[in-house]
Amino acid sequence: MRIRPLRIATHALLVLTATGMILPFLWMAVTSLKTSKEVAAYPTQWLPSSWQLGNYASAMQAAPFDLYFRNSIIIAMGHVVVNLILASLAGYALARYRFRGRQVVFLGFVAMLMIPTYTKIVPQFLIVKLMPLFGGNNILGEGGSGWINTWWALIVPGAVTPFAVFLFRQFYLSIPHELEEAARIDGLGEWRIWGQIASPLVKPAFVTVALLTFQESFNNFLWPLLVTTHDDLRVIQVGLTVLKQAGESGGTQWNLLMAGTTLASLPMIVLFLLTQRYFVRGLATTGLK
Repeated sequence: MRIRPLRIATHALLVLTATGMILPFLWMAVTSLKTSKEVAAYPTQWLPSSWQLGNYASAMQAAPFDLYFRNSIIIAMGHVVVNLILASLAGYALARYRFRGRQVVFLGFVAMLMIPTYTKIVPQFLIVKLMPLFGGNNILGEGGSGWINTWWALIVPGAVTPFAVFLFRQFYLSIPHELEEAARIDGLGEWRIWGQIASPLVKPAFVTVALLTFQESFNNFLWPLLVTTHDDLRVIQVGLTVLKQAGESGGTQWNLLMAGTTLASLPMIVLFLLTQRYFVRGLATTGLK
């Protein structure tokens, strides 16, 4: 085989890029196994002299991380289930049914993709706080706290994402209309056509949306911090801030913080490794139509 300089240069660039991306994760994992003195040592000591596996136990004891982890899993799974059902239904309707205003609705979803997340934080918070008939509020949303410090505030806002609707629409557009026509001739209703005929053919879209939704929800920090003040509703990303004051002098104990961060990263790493084949296929075929 002929060795092509361009191919060698391309592979070398990809290796350097991959190395640059993985180095922060390696540094995080190695730092989680150091002592406090080794973390603060100068010049930097890249490898620990002895592996401090007890840092993980100390990090778990600094705060109720089992409770935080459970809350994060519940919220992330709730978002995944709601997003998969509602976004797939919306995407299927936009792709397979012709109705007046369909393009306007679709362009509305595309426009929402361009709105920065942080510009929606204040309006969403006001909607949650002024929710009528919740948290002591009257019919006008006054007098109480609304959904603040409730599961509703953690799960309902952001449960359906515009990107998920867009992705499902693109996938459903690739299904031949003959399949639906044959199903209708056989007597299947619209719900069964969506659930038994169309949806199994777009499995990569379901996996991609599930993975992206879980990742975004599990790693969310700002919104849970704003809408919760009770410790029993804290999520793991907010709980990690406890370790910033875990040192003896009240400062950040970086080895414990990195140990907690490593534990918080493991679910996403494992989930991606298990679903990467469908995930890559889903993103690669998003713009076919």
